[in-house]
Amino acid sequence: MDVAIARWRLRNQHLTAPHAGSAAEVVDALLAVQAENPSQSAWAVAARTSSPDPADLAGLIESGEVVRTHVLRPTWHYVARADIDWVLALTGPRIDPVIDTQLRAELTDRELDRLTAAVLDFLAATPDRTRDEVAEVVRDRLPAKAERITGHLVMVLMAHLELDRLVSSGRPREGEHTYATYRDRVGMRVDPDDFDREEALARIALRYFTGHGPATVKDLAYWATLTITDVRRGLAAVEDQLVSFEHDRRTFWHAPGEPPDQPGQPAGHLLQLLDESYRGYQDSRWVLDARGVVPRQRETAIGIALVDGQLVAGMKRILDPSRVRFDLTPHRQLSAAERRALEGAAARYGEFLDRPAEIGGW
Repeated sequence: MDVAIARWRLRNQHLTAPHAGSAAEVVDALLAVQAENPSQSAWAVAARTSSPDPADLAGLIESGEVVRTHVLRPTWHYVARADIDWVLALTGPRIDPVIDTQLRAELTDRELDRLTAAVLDFLAATPDRTRDEVAEVVRDRLPAKAERITGHLVMVLMAHLELDRLVSSGRPREGEHTYATYRDRVGMRVDPDDFDREEALARIALRYFTGHGPATVKDLAYWATLTITDVRRGLAAVEDQLVSFEHDRRTFWHAPGEPPDQPGQPAGHLLQLLDESYRGYQDSRWVLDARGVVPRQRETAIGIALVDGQLVAGMKRILDPSRVRFDLTPHRQLSAAERRALEGAAARYGEFLDRPAEIGGW
């Protein structure tokens, strides 16, 4: 049953056919796509489309239809502009205290207020500024603490402002992430007094179990940094639109439909460790390892190799101007068919990057 669930998830996430028609459809289907590494997360989106094209997601980010911002757990994600406000309004209050604690270790309330005003004034006057440019403004505003205002502290400050819906991603400049005011980039911002939290809980439950299902209540609680109680409240409001089954002493929820009756295509995938197929779950993540051959300690690889929805190797991507190389660390001996599947995955990835691809380590 683990293999069937893993195949089902890959199909629902569009990693196997039917693929999504565009990057916008992928982001909409998954609601949020983890995006720390812009290059590898761009492939995470493109790999789910019928015609992978770097310009597809890049155009959405340029226009602001998709924002790359801190949300959920909290970490960078791609989220559609149409969804980011309610998602942040729901999850931000759960996440921001973690960020706030880090800031209060270095800044007083007054200092934080001064820096917030300085950043917002700067971005309102000159949007699409890089972190380094924001850091200069921050250090100028607090010269006595300039040496202690590290790049990390500025990143934490910006994450705090993102979670408070004051700042969002701007238009990239020469491939570098930038910031703009939330008002200019996103526009909408529901007032906390008008926010319908119960509706948002129902919405996130339906969207997650549709795009990531089959999955469990604990999977969603981890993914969205919500309490189990909140997830159950949201699920109760939409369970008539979902279907469930029992497996391995867990209840799995998903949109109506039958599981795949055979392996999906393409069979092989080379993905970042943060891909939604892996990082989108915690409670039931290991349906990706039905044989139980993958070490359960903290991950050492930064990428994963999947064949038929099963983890067969760790992966490291090495990119240079003339090629892309995927070094694998197999969890077991791979069959000839599995090797062919991964060679096909490497070829697709290389085509997306416009570089010849090769695989090493096996």
